[in-house]
Amino acid sequence: MSDLPFVLVHGLIGTLQHDEVLRHFPAGTLAPALLGYGPHAGVAPHHVHLEGQVEHLHACITAAFGPRPVVLVGHSVGGVVAALYAARYPARVAQLVSVEGNFTLRDAFWSSRVAQMTPQAADEMLLDIRQDPVGWLAGSGVAGAERMADLAMRLLDDQPASTIRAMARSVVEVTGKPDYLDQLHDLMHEVPIHLLAGERTREGWDVPDWAIPMAASFVELPDVGHMMMLEDAAGFAAAVRSCCRSLGEPLPA
Repeated sequence: MSDLPFVLVHGLIGTLQHDEVLRHFPAGTLAPALLGYGPHAGVAPHHVHLEGQVEHLHACITAAFGPRPVVLVGHSVGGVVAALYAARYPARVAQLVSVEGNFTLRDAFWSSRVAQMTPQAADEMLLDIRQDPVGWLAGSGVAGAERMADLAMRLLDDQPASTIRAMARSVVEVTGKPDYLDQLHDLMHEVPIHLLAGERTREGWDVPDWAIPMAASFVELPDVGHMMMLEDAAGFAAAVRSCCRSLGEPLPA
């Protein structure tokens, strides 16, 4: 297996298509916008759910790389999408990096809150955040948020409130099922899964006791939190590549 391409799967708010993140990964890295985001922001909310995201991701990966296996990197809610994709298409995933990906409803606490909102309340929530994008980042634990005002606004503009609400409802439904953790446990026997956490948010990541011993690697990136790819994009990319190299797989330069 040679030159495994990276596929970055974004979380609940904002895509990973912005150059501040992508420029630290090899050329050819794929960072698709999920349904309801970026160029797909007009997709109706009833089409925005995890099942549809898995098939959308499969179409994007196949179009870009054909049948080649990839390294999936899923952040937060994107970690759920990546795990469900790997469970459905294990032969297409050489390695998976879960970047504080949701294991339980405790991880999805913000999704749980948004899922209960009315459409109007979700619109008002996103409007309030857009009026203070730096405050949103700072409230999310991002250090140096003041220097990221433009990026914060672009991330908030990547999707409407209806997308956030629809994805949150789907995440709560899927991760709340009794067999979801069993699926992840079984998946770790099939696909090498690396766990990547931020030092400041590691304690709040609800990782089951069995997950870290079963993981291909566990990395705690220093001096960053949940949105580590914004705080230290270069360090984030280096950590992703380093943990994947721990299996001896050749990766793009």
